[in-house]
Amino acid sequence: MADRSAGQQLHLFPGEPDQELRPQAERRPVAAAPESGLAAFASLSQLSVHVRSCRQCRLRAGCRQVVFGEGDSQADLLVVGEGPGATEDELGRPFVGAAGQLLDRMLAALGFTREEVYIANVVKCRPPNNRVPLPDEIAACLPYLNRQIDLIAPKVILCLGSTALQALIGPTARITRDRGRWLTYRSIPVIATFHPAALLRDPHKKPLAWQDLQTMFRRYMELGGRAPSQPGAVVLQGEAAATRPDGVRAGRLRA
Repeated sequence: MADRSAGQQLHLFPGEPDQELRPQAERRPVAAAPESGLAAFASLSQLSVHVRSCRQCRLRAGCRQVVFGEGDSQADLLVVGEGPGATEDELGRPFVGAAGQLLDRMLAALGFTREEVYIANVVKCRPPNNRVPLPDEIAACLPYLNRQIDLIAPKVILCLGSTALQALIGPTARITRDRGRWLTYRSIPVIATFHPAALLRDPHKKPLAWQDLQTMFRRYMELGGRAPSQPGAVVLQGEAAATRPDGVRAGRLRA
C-alpha cells in the first residue's frame, strides 16, 4: 500500500462558517451527569436510551434529536468530533453532512468504512446556529462520551478539531500546535487533526491532515488494531511504493 507525501490532497467541497464567526451564547451553569451513575449501563444501546432522555443542559430544548453516535461497538478506532450540525440533527446520525462526507473519504483513504470505526461527538445535541458548545454544556455531556469510551475500549482515539481536543486533553490544548502529537486520555492514546469542516474551509490544511492520519494509522496498527477491510494508502514499514495495491497512483489522494 503506497504512502502519501505531504503534498497530497483530500478532495473537498464548499465549507461551513469559520468557528470564530459562529454566534456565542450567554454562559449559565448547568448540571453535569454524574459519571459514577453511568456505570450501570452495560452496553451502548442501554446508554443510548438513557442519553436520549437527557435534559442536563440547555441544548436539548433547541434541537430536534439526540445524536448519540454510531459504528462498531467494539471498534479499535474511535473518532470524536464537536457536535451535531443541521443535517445530523435532522437525521439523528453523526457526521452525515458535508464534513461527514469528507470524513468518510478520509477513513476510506486508510481502508476503513464507517461501519468499522465508531463515530461520536463531545456534545450529543446541536448547539443553536451551530455555535461552539459552551464549557458547561461540554461538562454536562462529557460523562456520556466517557462511558462510550469505556464500553468501546478503543485502541486509539482520533479527535477532530479543537473542541474535541480540548474536551479530552484540556483547555490549553491547541489544534494548530498539538495536532499530530500523541497524547493520552483515560489511558488511551489520543491524536488530533483538523476537523473536516476546517479542511472544507481551508484546503491548504489538507496535507497536514493527511500526515496526521498516517501517523495515527501506523500507531493504531502497532497497537494491534484490526486491519481495515479495504486496501488503504499507508505503508507501515520501508519506502512507499509508487502505486497502491488497488492501482491508484501515489501523488494525489482521491479520498
